[in-house]
Amino acid sequence: MAPRPTWKGLLKLSLVSCAVELFPATSTTERVRFHIINRKTGNRIRNEIVDAETGDAVEPDDRVKGFEFAKGEYLLLEDEELDNVALDSTHAIDITEFVPIDEIDRIYLDESFYIVPQDETAQEAFAVIREAMCKEKLAALAKLVIYRRERLLLLQPRGKGLLATALRYNTEVRNEKDYFDDIPNAKVPADMLKLATHILESKQGHFDPDKFEDRYEIALNKLIDAKRAGKKPPIVSEPTPSNVINLMDALRRSAKGDRSNKAVKPAARKRAKPKRAASRKKVRRTG
Repeated sequence: MAPRPTWKGLLKLSLVSCAVELFPATSTTERVRFHIINRKTGNRIRNEIVDAETGDAVEPDDRVKGFEFAKGEYLLLEDEELDNVALDSTHAIDITEFVPIDEIDRIYLDESFYIVPQDETAQEAFAVIREAMCKEKLAALAKLVIYRRERLLLLQPRGKGLLATALRYNTEVRNEKDYFDDIPNAKVPADMLKLATHILESKQGHFDPDKFEDRYEIALNKLIDAKRAGKKPPIVSEPTPSNVINLMDALRRSAKGDRSNKAVKPAARKRAKPKRAASRKKVRRTG
């Protein structure tokens, strides 16, 4: 079943526009989810929305959003009124400027969406905008009202479509100085830095998401499978702290371990080849 779009509207660049759809680029549906159960009956627990004063359950039709403008006094706002907030970005992704992607601090990046043309008539204009961004190697900034909140979007070409990443506003990002200013200045000895650099170089690679897995999710599934089968759940031993208390010693041992691992692996492969060759010859003689 094809996913439903989160939003439909126009993508606008100056006087050029096209109808587009917005889809979430990520999903959490594969995560293990739990219900809250009554231990005594084995039944699910149902949460009810109740009146804070009377304690009576409130039916969905009687629920309305309220803004507290004074203590205990609320201004009621209907869903229709919220949906009709007078902003152009409610119905269009209007590109305002283009910026080099390297200028975007990653701390501002939030959730991502895929943007695709809505129909055949939108494809040409969509392709023009996408290819121009590819040619100039620029990302676009735009605004869009989504989930009843105006978000700043970073648009980037991705394959045949566009990737839109919502950006956090400056007021949502905490100042790093509040956390880092108390860290004392430390002068790292050159020999320690050299060893640490060697360790980093020996572990250098390339990001490949296929190499990473959610180990906690896997462990949860093993726990569930064991309990369903009436077996004891797997026990994981707690990590013990290292006995190394000298930083220089720890760096040397780490660097030495990396060198020895690199030296052993090629030798093991070379010794294995003659054995396989011999076994093949033996099979041909007895056949």
